[in-house]
Amino acid sequence: MTEKAQRILLGRIVAAHGIRGDVVIDSYTGNPEDIAAYGPLATEDGARQLDINVVRATPKGVIARVAGVADRNGAEALKGTALYALRTQLPTTGEGEYYYADLVGLRAEDTNGERIGTVVAVQNYGAGDLLELRLEGQHTTELVPFIDAFVPIVDVAAGRVVVAMPVSAPEDEDDAS
Repeated sequence: MTEKAQRILLGRIVAAHGIRGDVVIDSYTGNPEDIAAYGPLATEDGARQLDINVVRATPKGVIARVAGVADRNGAEALKGTALYALRTQLPTTGEGEYYYADLVGLRAEDTNGERIGTVVAVQNYGAGDLLELRLEGQHTTELVPFIDAFVPIVDVAAGRVVVAMPVSAPEDEDDAS
C-alpha cells in the first residue's frame, strides 16, 4: 500500500478566525475536537506537516491554532487545506468497522450480485452520508443514501458493497412537453 493510500482525510481548513491566526476546521472525525489527537497532520501533497491545537468547537467547526501561524494573513493562506493523518496514527478498526476511505475503490453490486459500478467517494452535504458511485459504462456518478435500506452490505474484506439502487420516478407525460 502506498503512503498516499495509507493516508486518511480527517478534515479541511475552511476559514480564518479572528486576527491571531486561528482557523476554522471542518473536522470529519467522530468527535470533531479529536482532530488534534492524531499528531501533526499532513497537507494533501504531504509537503507540509501542521501541528493543530484545538481552542474550542462551534456549530460552524473547530476553532484551532496552527503552530507557526500568528496572524490572519497566515490563517487565510491555509483556507482550503485538506488535513491528512497516516492510518497508523489512527485507532485500529474492530470487527465490522471501517474508515470511509476504505470504501473508495470497492466494487458496487446490486442485490443480485451483479456488478453495477465502483465507489468513488463518500460525501456528506449536511443531510447524511452518501455513497458516490461511478456506474458501469458511464462517465457520470450517482449518489446513493448510505443507510441500510440502500446499502445493506459493506464487506471491505471481499472488496464490495451491495447497493439497492433507488428507483427513479417515471416522468409525467405532461412534464415532457
